[in-house]
Amino acid sequence: MNRKITTGLLATFLLSGSLISLRAQVQNHPYSFQQTQKYSDILYSTDTRLHTSSKPFLYKGRLLDRRDSLASANPTESQNWFMRKLFNEHLVQVEKEDHTFYMDFLPDFQIGSELMGTDKRTTWLNGRGFQAGLTIGDKLTFYTNFFENQGVYPKYIDDYALANGVMPGHGTVKNQSKNVKDWMYATASLTYDFSPYFQTTLAYDKNHIGDGYRSMLLSDFSGNYTHLKLTGTIGNVQYTSIWAYMLDQKNPRIDPADPAARLGDGIKWGAFQYLDYNATNRLSVGFFQAITWANENEAGHRGFDFNYLNPVIFLRPVESNNSSSPDKMFLGLNAKYKVLKNVSVYGQFLLGEFTAKEFFANNGYAHNKWGAQIGVRGFDAFGVKNLNFLGEYNLARPYTYQHFSSISNYSNHGEPLAHPRGANFRELVGIANYSWKRFDFSLQGMYNLFGTDPADGSNMGGDIFQSYNTIPNVYGNKIGQGVKNNLYYADAKAAYVLNPKYNLRLELGYTQRYRKIEDQATQKSGVISVGLRSSFRSFYNDF
Repeated sequence: MNRKITTGLLATFLLSGSLISLRAQVQNHPYSFQQTQKYSDILYSTDTRLHTSSKPFLYKGRLLDRRDSLASANPTESQNWFMRKLFNEHLVQVEKEDHTFYMDFLPDFQIGSELMGTDKRTTWLNGRGFQAGLTIGDKLTFYTNFFENQGVYPKYIDDYALANGVMPGHGTVKNQSKNVKDWMYATASLTYDFSPYFQTTLAYDKNHIGDGYRSMLLSDFSGNYTHLKLTGTIGNVQYTSIWAYMLDQKNPRIDPADPAARLGDGIKWGAFQYLDYNATNRLSVGFFQAITWANENEAGHRGFDFNYLNPVIFLRPVESNNSSSPDKMFLGLNAKYKVLKNVSVYGQFLLGEFTAKEFFANNGYAHNKWGAQIGVRGFDAFGVKNLNFLGEYNLARPYTYQHFSSISNYSNHGEPLAHPRGANFRELVGIANYSWKRFDFSLQGMYNLFGTDPADGSNMGGDIFQSYNTIPNVYGNKIGQGVKNNLYYADAKAAYVLNPKYNLRLELGYTQRYRKIEDQATQKSGVISVGLRSSFRSFYNDF
């Protein structure tokens, strides 16, 4: 039903935009850290005052010019149709005065080998997809992609898929014989640009709030979800309001009269608001609030709560006005400061619950639930054009994203809406990217200290799907409690971009992962791979 509604709304918007007759000046595209970092010299320059924290971006002005420049960089000179389509152009490309359209076939083929550990399997990915983009006039823009995928992954990803029923960030997966995973992935986004001050987006996609690789507020890790987003900008203030319809496969719909009936995944709702203020060309400060609730709980069907529909009010007073509210509420701060012309520092603070007396007592009070982030990022490092870097530290106290029931916790489709690790962790991340002509290079390192639940299932605060009513100790809680884990992760990739229009590239990569678990054998993985890939979607395997 949700897909039918979404399709109908998209069609309505498309028809309504058919009367516009101006050249396209706006585009949208799914968010990807690896792609977006190529805009860092515009986004984080001291000469600009752009709102950089709410993603995906709506590409306008200088961002759209850069997007067009990247898509046509270093062309191959040829009049041959096949050569032009392979290296320079979209497979289908239409450019008229009142509209543009493109469509591409997206192959995503990869083969590799697990070199470490006891399970030395051959890994591979067989992905076939397409993307299409449409603009009508200078107001309406539409983008969609779809992939059909089969693959074999390293054991730790295999274990994740088996335990959670999803591929990381990509939705429901079918587990077949011989470790084969089978899943589909799709994105759709339609934006209408009413004016320089107001845009609306209807999408089946993800969102990311923040300037870092991770987000402690709202990240692009979990699967896609249907949402409506309103964005308003006046002067140096930008306001974003999102209403989301999400699935919950950990709490499927059940008919008490026929428990075996297949009624689909459970449903949950989310409302997210973000207010960003660019105080100067260097300083930006943002306020974030989020609330999630179940479509149905023990009291029966609830559905969408229209109390949260107003896009320009604070949600906390509305939620607290319900004296016995079952909803999960978060508040957060986001900030960045451009220290140098090419270096910015940024940070986040998320607050779930707070008791001032206990917070400053430093006694490990379980109900002081918060997470934080601090980072630095830069572009053109050491004067080298297109050499970008990022360093980041993240943490979340035990129990931060839990609720009394997982049907209303801070998750989507069985995965966290914020950090992939959930809670009860500390993390260091470093990333470097370099582009030269059509060559792309990336290097990532990560260390994560986290605690997991022991064999008896005691709630140590890392698994956000546990109920916080089962907290064993009110005091004395600390990050890393439970079964101590130390995770070391490194990833290196080198790619030659055959066609930047649809990111068709030859890619060589190596990923190494060590997970040292208290009183257990160390898990080891080292995968070397090569592929012909064409995708703008993100794969988060660093967990």
